[in-house]
Amino acid sequence: MTLRPILIHPDPRLKKHCAPVVTVDDEIRKLADDMLATMYEAPGVGLAAPQVGVLKRLFVMDCVKDKATAPAPMVMLNPEVTWTSEETNVYEEGCLSIPDQYAEVTRPREVRMRWLGLDGQIHEEQFDGLWATCAQHENDHLDGKLFIDYLGPLKRQMITRKMEKLKRERARAAKDQSIL
Repeated sequence: MTLRPILIHPDPRLKKHCAPVVTVDDEIRKLADDMLATMYEAPGVGLAAPQVGVLKRLFVMDCVKDKATAPAPMVMLNPEVTWTSEETNVYEEGCLSIPDQYAEVTRPREVRMRWLGLDGQIHEEQFDGLWATCAQHENDHLDGKLFIDYLGPLKRQMITRKMEKLKRERARAAKDQSIL
């Protein structure tokens, strides 16, 4: 498995609509493995393919946070929301592409998803709690939507400016490192 660099907002690839996965092959399996390793290393509970620069409809997630509980990694290809509850839930969301920034986002409390698995079979499951929030958050990435798009314009602009500053600082540090 290879750790992949995670794109930081604003990057135009994060705002693109992703293409469906056509074939479950070794390339897709390798991508999924790399994404899971990258997500766990970050650490995060979800990661979508566009966050690592691949514009395919694929995301991974594992919302098990208890160290005593076995991980429950999930890989979803071409996921689609088939049902959402009317009841909502407010969760303080963050994103690996928007590091150290968090905001409360309201989403449906429960969601039913259908997706293609790495086994080539169609799966369907209903999620609630953090799993529902994560599935919706990652699925949004596949349509070019970020959690900050749910915020008001001032808060969104403030976070975007912080990310632009972070990217400049990282670029400067990388340049300084290459000089040494």
